[in-house]
Amino acid sequence: MDGTLAVLFLLTGLIDMWVNHCGSGCVKPAATVARHVISAGDLIFEADSIGTEAYYRHDLPISYGPFQPTIGVSVDSLGDVWIGLGAVNAFHLWGGRSFAQLSFMPGLWLRGNGPVMGHPIEFRSGIDAGYERPDGMRYSISLDHRSNGDIVPVNPGLESLQMRVSVPAE
Repeated sequence: MDGTLAVLFLLTGLIDMWVNHCGSGCVKPAATVARHVISAGDLIFEADSIGTEAYYRHDLPISYGPFQPTIGVSVDSLGDVWIGLGAVNAFHLWGGRSFAQLSFMPGLWLRGNGPVMGHPIEFRSGIDAGYERPDGMRYSISLDHRSNGDIVPVNPGLESLQMRVSVPAE
């Protein structure tokens, strides 16, 4: 996988901003639902499962147009840690209960016994799709990709396929 998810995040976010937000200010700050997002699943390197990963993300209670700031951290079974910050953009589908969400988060890769990623700066882009209950709880399947965006010649990429639960923060 390459930077497709990051490009998709940017393009859909800009289209969403133009269609739904520019009438009142394209990136005007607005209050939104903060969320605690927890996921776990398979860690994939060069098409092989190499372990598992647990991931926590906190979506902040503000958005700028369609972009909601977020911070995240993941730890895998190989002792690797990733910490980042960026933005998410959610779209409700088919009557409002189904949703898709894209994310992009630059971050810091701290290697344990996992693969050599080429650089400590690793960009995490992702997509998840699922169902949102009336109380705001979300259940989804996510696919994330991490790579250094070719800032150095070694850029193998790492994927995560996970089950995700999102809880509105009080």
